[in-house]
Amino acid sequence: MEVAVTPSAVHARLIELWTAGRYAEGLRYIDPDVVDHRGGAGGDHHGIDAWRAKWEAMAAGDFFADFRDVTVRVEQNVADGEFSVNRYTSSGTQLSTGRSYAVTSMDMIRVRDGRVVEHWALMDVTARAAQLSPRSAGR
Repeated sequence: MEVAVTPSAVHARLIELWTAGRYAEGLRYIDPDVVDHRGGAGGDHHGIDAWRAKWEAMAAGDFFADFRDVTVRVEQNVADGEFSVNRYTSSGTQLSTGRSYAVTSMDMIRVRDGRVVEHWALMDVTARAAQLSPRSAGR
């Protein structure tokens, strides 16, 4: 495993591995007792098994099933102590409609001993839905 010690280095490595679909490698940077603050009806997910299940669903196509060319471009990283925050642009093309989207997203991790112990993520899903809607065609 390549050593990623600082929170920013761990964050960068996780994004690199996630976007490459190298989930098993990425799990090396996840603490067994991680808390993934997902919000919404599902609430927080606890432990590496929940994180693994999330990534396995992505690998199985559940996450990217209707999208291609999905990219994550980090626009800014801010680190402080155990924390690393990324503001990024997430973009892709919906296969079923051929429409593209580009939205701002943010996520934050807390790292201890080179592993993620907490994670928070936000994506502007309203903007993505608007860009992918039939009404956005031709804009």
